[in-house]
Amino acid sequence: MKIVVFGAGSIGVYVGCSLLEAGADVLLVGRARMGERIAKHGVVLTDQLGRRTEFDGGSIPWCEDPGRLAEADLILVTVKSADTAAAADAIHAYARPSALVLSLQNGVGNVATLRGRLKGMVVAGGMVPFNVVQMEDGRFHRGTEGELMVEALPAIGQWQAVFEKAHLPLVECADFASVQWGKLLLNLNNPVNALSGLPLKAELSQRAYRRSLALLIEEALDVLQAADIAPAKVARVAPGLLPRILRLPDWLFKRVAGAMLRIDPEARSSMWEDLQAGRRTEIDYLNGAVVSLARSLGRKAPANERVVELIRRAESGKGKELDGAVLYHLLSTPSLAGVVAGIKA
Repeated sequence: MKIVVFGAGSIGVYVGCSLLEAGADVLLVGRARMGERIAKHGVVLTDQLGRRTEFDGGSIPWCEDPGRLAEADLILVTVKSADTAAAADAIHAYARPSALVLSLQNGVGNVATLRGRLKGMVVAGGMVPFNVVQMEDGRFHRGTEGELMVEALPAIGQWQAVFEKAHLPLVECADFASVQWGKLLLNLNNPVNALSGLPLKAELSQRAYRRSLALLIEEALDVLQAADIAPAKVARVAPGLLPRILRLPDWLFKRVAGAMLRIDPEARSSMWEDLQAGRRTEIDYLNGAVVSLARSLGRKAPANERVVELIRRAESGKGKELDGAVLYHLLSTPSLAGVVAGIKA
């Protein structure tokens, strides 16, 4: 039973190499840049629990050829959301119809995109709760806790044992849409973290940044309620309590929600990593998804709309790092024109 990781970036390399270490038959398919990095440095997996696993570059099955999807019994889709449609077309062109396709991507629309283009194939949604940061010399560091959550489909069962052995147990969920929205609420912190320029723990330790996140989550919760969507609890705190807890003073936040700060000091968001590398971010599929849902209901989500604009500017090299108080002011400014003026000032 062969596993092909399609779009092996930070998450794909971490998951793929964890499965490889557990004895699975794994092939990583990705871009030349990552392949060159692996060939030069190998891969070192580390995590917040102190585990460390090293791989020589030559021991990692890697290629750029999507035609190798034909070998897969399980395809783990780990491409960025903007590349989902292209990934689906490649899977349709090369993969066997019997292969199981498991999306391990951020956002709420990727599974629908895959299913729309892969008629007749079994496509399952998956949620990765932890973040992985690429460090120097081939190290891929998992900085936060959590277990993989997947749609409860019969085809998942045969893969449970190998994922368990890889320290990546699969938690099956009946209402996966609610899980996706629950995770997306947490991912609304990605742009806050990216714009702060700080590690996640340092950012969340500052009330000004937490107030910005609370504003984004509170707005998203209002939109979800209007859409009759109940986001699942995918972290230690129920979604409805998050804004209130995030707004607590620093000293009280540390006492009441200390578990939220049990984050590896090295952990950062993937959006910060994308900005540093000069790549386009997934902002349209995170905060942008809230904006799109609001518009479909004839409503607005101004704070999330503003943070999308701020990230767009950061992608162009402007205003990459913002003080917490400045960021909160910009997100609560009445208009996007005010945001732009505030940045220029």
